Amino acid sequence: MEKALEQIPVNLVKVVLFGPESTGKTTMSEYLAKHYNTVWVAEYAREYLQDKWNNERKTCEDSDLIRIAVGQMALENKLAKKADKVLICDTDLLETKVYSEEYYGGLVHPELDEYAVKNQYDLYLLTDIDTPWEADDLRDRPNQRVQMFRAFENALIKYKRPYIKLSGSIKQRMEIATRAIDSILTRRIGLDTYSSEL
Repeated sequence: MEKALEQIPVNLVKVVLFGPESTGKTTMSEYLAKHYNTVWVAEYAREYLQDKWNNERKTCEDSDLIRIAVGQMALENKLAKKADKVLICDTDLLETKVYSEEYYGGLVHPELDEYAVKNQYDLYLLTDIDTPWEADDLRDRPNQRVQMFRAFENALIKYKRPYIKLSGSIKQRMEIATRAIDSILTRRIGLDTYSSEL
């Protein structure tokens, strides 16, 4: 099981969209992947939980979270082999850990807990709650957006993750995100300047 939650070693700038539900993570993942001409890792939990809801009319249970974590890392490791310079991730195991803590009274599967902290990324893009709430079959905390945002930001601070907050319009968020990613790419690939024009 542990191996299933490990990241494969890759020479990529790994970026995670991170934050509460309905804050534009998927939209930003798609835009950033297109901008950098690379692939993006979808949120495995969305498909997994939507199938569960469609087939059983059941929502997420704590026992689902380790399956979700395994599926997420399998998807990330598969797509990391296809990425070009940058890998955009619509979520990571730390996000799953935060949900586990918030929804199940602090309960986190031990291996999820371990690898949520162990796996590393170059930048977290914390999506602000200044976007309209969009209801669907899976989203269920429209009145706890501030609480959930704080939980996500506190996790980034606690585990000393490099992060910036994305607020405003998509254009404003893209400008903030690409400036930060370009800066990492400049350092990583050793160029005097790296610029990806918007």
